[in-house]
Amino acid sequence: MKLPNYFLADMGSGQRLEPKTLREACLTLKRNRRQYLQERTTPTLIRTLANVAENWTLEHYPIRKWTLERGPQETGFPLTTLTKGIDQFMAQMNETSLQALIQQDLGHLKRLDQPCSNEADPSGQRLSMAFGSELIFHISGGALPNAIFTHMILGILTKSAQLIKCPSGGSFLARMLAHSLYDADPKLGTCLEVAEWEGGDHELETIAMDEAETITATGSDATLASVHQRVTPSKRFLAYGHKVSAALITKGALQGLSTRKLLHKVVDDIVAWNQRGCLSPHVIYVEDNPDLPPIQFAERLADYLQDRELEEPRGSILPGEAARIRSRRSFYTIRAAHAPGTAFWESKGNTNWTVVFEEDPIFQTSCLNRFIYVKRIERVKEVIDGLESMHGKVSTLALAAAPSEADEIVEVMGRWGVSRICPIGSMQQPPLGWRHDGRPALADLVRWVDWEV
Repeated sequence: MKLPNYFLADMGSGQRLEPKTLREACLTLKRNRRQYLQERTTPTLIRTLANVAENWTLEHYPIRKWTLERGPQETGFPLTTLTKGIDQFMAQMNETSLQALIQQDLGHLKRLDQPCSNEADPSGQRLSMAFGSELIFHISGGALPNAIFTHMILGILTKSAQLIKCPSGGSFLARMLAHSLYDADPKLGTCLEVAEWEGGDHELETIAMDEAETITATGSDATLASVHQRVTPSKRFLAYGHKVSAALITKGALQGLSTRKLLHKVVDDIVAWNQRGCLSPHVIYVEDNPDLPPIQFAERLADYLQDRELEEPRGSILPGEAARIRSRRSFYTIRAAHAPGTAFWESKGNTNWTVVFEEDPIFQTSCLNRFIYVKRIERVKEVIDGLESMHGKVSTLALAAAPSEADEIVEVMGRWGVSRICPIGSMQQPPLGWRHDGRPALADLVRWVDWEV
């Protein structure tokens, strides 16, 4: 299969994108939005998005087949990991979830189509309508497709033209979704552009920022700070910086759940996208208990990771990533031999998985690629003590707890700063309407007009 060159990134990354070409592309996007997107109704856009997602679930769908054939080479993710990640994302992009997202963030399904009454105003004397940006400039970072897929969907719902900038050589999955949207609705497809260039090209980024009304950026804190300095006050800037995640298993959960099922779910979170995302766990906190002491939990987790490796191999990683894992393993080999309260297990002959157990609850950043810490705690409060060095940086806490204790844990962790708490096993599967970093998804992308009648 050979895809047509609809997008700038389809041309390959052999030469630098010309500034004149990029400016012309931005102007074309805005013109196409006025012509093909601005007057579209929300129900028709939702139906198109749901149809595209359904296409992706069909094994014979050509773009899906091409993505899975080329994906492992283009992205570095093994076929099993890539297939599972795409299927899970597309399964939630249906009409019901898209409608619920709009209702949640904007208060009315027709809010983007016409002035609507506000539930908070029983007099009915104020109507409100939401408008998306003329052009959104997305600066994509990282290897996972979920963030940029979500940005593209939100931009379409707000009837915004979109320029998606990917790192050099990193546009494959964004292009595949863009092509599937173009395939389903060519006019809608002309309101999208996918390009790639090296980060830090200020000339190209300045052009895109000048033309865009809203800029979103995902990446390291240093990258976001650099971009923010160049965004003028008249522009809307949405930054999504580096975050970490962890999991908590209370003794109440171990008494009430099948240990085997729980271990499977923990492994699901570790292997999803090979742990290479802000929603992946670095540390599993396990409350001390007589049924399955934390060190035994860690040992059994190692067995389950070994079993999963046989059915869902991690695949190859970059030499530098493998070197970091070997270096960290060497450290823990010595430490486990001399320091009580430390133990670790590793895959033999390769770096495919590693489990480190420590009594010390202080949060440790993982090497990723299926390298996980298990930390023993005596009471739930120690989780906050352990995470304190990462205050403001924790995205997700996966929780397995007895119903009688879950409410209090959620309140305490939410007050401390965690913005998402989910069941273990679903860390990399946030619902479409989740509030990324505690902020609304759609409401961040619109401006409001109130009509006082």
